[in-house]
Amino acid sequence: MAALADHPDTPLFFGRLDRDDVDDLPLTIHVGRRHVHDENSRALVIDWRAPVSRAFYQARPSDPMSVRRRRRFGFHGGDLTAYEDEPLDQGAPLQESRILTEEIERPRTGPMRDIVATIQPDQDEIVRADLGQTVCVQGAPGTGKTAVGLHRAAYLLFTHREKLSRSGVMIVGPNRAFLSYISSVLPALGEVKVDQTTVAGILGDHSAREDTAVAAIKGDARMAPVLHRALWMHISKPEEGLLITRGVNRFRVPDHEVREMVASLRGTTRYGPGRAALAQRLAHAVLVRMEQRGESPDDRVQDAVARSKPVKQLVDQVWPRVSPQQVLFRLLSDGEFLARAAKGDLAPEERETLLWPKPPRSWKSAKWSAADAALLDELADLIERTPIIGHVVVDEAQDLSAMQLRALGRRCRTNSATVLGDLAQGTTPWSARSWEEVLRHLGFTEGAVTELTLGFRVPREVLDFAARLLSSVAPTLAAPRSLRPGAGSLSVRRTADLPQALLTAVRQAVGHEGSIGVIAADGSATTVVNTLTAEGVAHDLLGPDSSPEQRISVVPASLAKGMEYDHVVVVEPADIVEAEARGLARLYVVLTRAVTSLTVVHTRDLPAQLA
Repeated sequence: MAALADHPDTPLFFGRLDRDDVDDLPLTIHVGRRHVHDENSRALVIDWRAPVSRAFYQARPSDPMSVRRRRRFGFHGGDLTAYEDEPLDQGAPLQESRILTEEIERPRTGPMRDIVATIQPDQDEIVRADLGQTVCVQGAPGTGKTAVGLHRAAYLLFTHREKLSRSGVMIVGPNRAFLSYISSVLPALGEVKVDQTTVAGILGDHSAREDTAVAAIKGDARMAPVLHRALWMHISKPEEGLLITRGVNRFRVPDHEVREMVASLRGTTRYGPGRAALAQRLAHAVLVRMEQRGESPDDRVQDAVARSKPVKQLVDQVWPRVSPQQVLFRLLSDGEFLARAAKGDLAPEERETLLWPKPPRSWKSAKWSAADAALLDELADLIERTPIIGHVVVDEAQDLSAMQLRALGRRCRTNSATVLGDLAQGTTPWSARSWEEVLRHLGFTEGAVTELTLGFRVPREVLDFAARLLSSVAPTLAAPRSLRPGAGSLSVRRTADLPQALLTAVRQAVGHEGSIGVIAADGSATTVVNTLTAEGVAHDLLGPDSSPEQRISVVPASLAKGMEYDHVVVVEPADIVEAEARGLARLYVVLTRAVTSLTVVHTRDLPAQLA
């Protein structure tokens, strides 16, 4: 009971298994969000992640998994309201669960909820995949891919507690608004020590404005070898040797020997450790000469020589200390240096595009963009090794550039990751066209790609309407299906008075239970806010870092990804499409945010695919 004190409305259990006498475990097991025991340490409720609980999600008449009966419990506000039994040992097909359906369709208010009571068999297989396996989930809207990723993180923390408590688990989302929306899921499952962040949170929140064409080149994987060469081009050929004076003795290391040391280290280590290794090798060469003269120097003498002024001066001259910012500044401001670093990886016109028209005075005054952040991180890893995280969950991965994916891959070199997304919802100019491409950029040679096409949240009528766009945005993907017919859930209204049609749609939604999202093109969000404010309709404007408090949220289209609302009002689809290069994909995202009803209001023609 104490384990659930922070969630007073959360029931102790949601299921029960009546089992055959096949092992030493109890014949009746209750399954819940946390493990609960009495004062004698006798288990009362088994954690949903325990191996024995798997049967609650996977057992079926054809494979009952030693379970005679599965019981589901329905709760409302912490009170038991219903239960239903599913016999598994009689061979009869299972009937549709009313409790399961009601839980899936329950109106949502506030942040995202956990789905432990409704996990489906195909979702459970993903959740319980082994820690050493990278799982990539292509999930259509409403299939629960985000929830599956979060529950996999909770499952791995339960199963590999000791290992992951040292190396950590990280959730990477598309923006802060999304993280706020999912923030309650893991704590509700008892996992509070999980870092939830964005790519900007990892790489640095650099926000200098930049042309899309420039960002696209910077995000290309071809930048990796360019950056590698740019860094190592800072090493120069030694022109003179080393002279060390200790007392009355002088010890000399000739220039050709110094060149051999530099050549042997170059490219075989990271840049930073290479500097330190060069100093130690120079010091060791001096110690050899000391020994040849009959001295007996020890390690302390070698360290003292390595820190001596002559050695430091030679190392700084040959192998200078540089920062990622210094290297990138030189690359983007010096055309000759960029040409030498690029070799044949970048075309002349691409190099010209990359160069700053008016370079800052120095790297210290440079303003970096979001695309620069991934380049700086790549350089930082070439200089010093990036720390590794035990498991990384990446959501909306299809929208990340190759260089951003490389940055995340460096943090999970254990090949343990959960990669989530939907190729049809790719809205950036560099959006991935295949998951194999994403896995390659992450650095994973092996990864199981699983496709979830059966939706549980978005009504079928709404999903079918949005799926008309798939032939244009992702023709290779299978059309998603929904378990919920949703008759009457879709309304498309053409009007001559858009503000009045918007107000009518919002007021109709207010008459029903649940959250309401009013989604418009980014440039039109302020107009929507003004319309609602003028009529005294309480609402929030969703921002990149905001956490809505009102029932009604005005949502700029660029922030809609990953969000869900019971009722969605979409304002002027044509404006959303025209606002960006991949506008049809953005519209597909927007149309699939509704879990109960979707109302589209417009004065302009709908895109041809929706007509």
